[in-house]
Amino acid sequence: MIDSVLNYASNNFDSFVTDLSDCLQFPSISTLPHHGSDVIDCAEFVSNHLTHIGLQHVTLINDYGAPIIYADYIVNDSLPTLLIYGHYDVQPADPVELWDSPPFEPTISNGYIVARGASDNKGMFYAYLKAIQSYLTTTGSLPINIKVCIEGEEEIGSNGLMQYLSDNPSLFFL
Repeated sequence: MIDSVLNYASNNFDSFVTDLSDCLQFPSISTLPHHGSDVIDCAEFVSNHLTHIGLQHVTLINDYGAPIIYADYIVNDSLPTLLIYGHYDVQPADPVELWDSPPFEPTISNGYIVARGASDNKGMFYAYLKAIQSYLTTTGSLPINIKVCIEGEEEIGSNGLMQYLSDNPSLFFL
């Protein structure tokens, strides 16, 4: 079974890179108010992607500042649950003139995706999402429960997330 999951991931690597690159194009800079619509657009993009890969209960929470995205895939309450956290907001790309390519136009350089957010943190949570997608596509289910929380205010202190967690502890804490 794991061989089919790994084969799927390998065979779809290029489309996975494209999916990540599409997300990296959003200048979701939470520290700059004039990028507020980019933050919202990125949250909607990620939320739609979670639905596309097969996660359940995908919810865009807009009551706590920048949107928080929650999704899960609950197989059986008796199984362990893995919580995946990420953030789709990024730091400003200044000084832009120091970039070899535009920071929100992903390029491949020496085998690496170069763009603002590629490693902190869009690239990290996309790796998890692509593993989930590979597993769900090839097996039709997951061997454990998954909960996903992706927020848009990590770069400014995650105040909205802290309040959301306080208001909804049963979603995340046993």
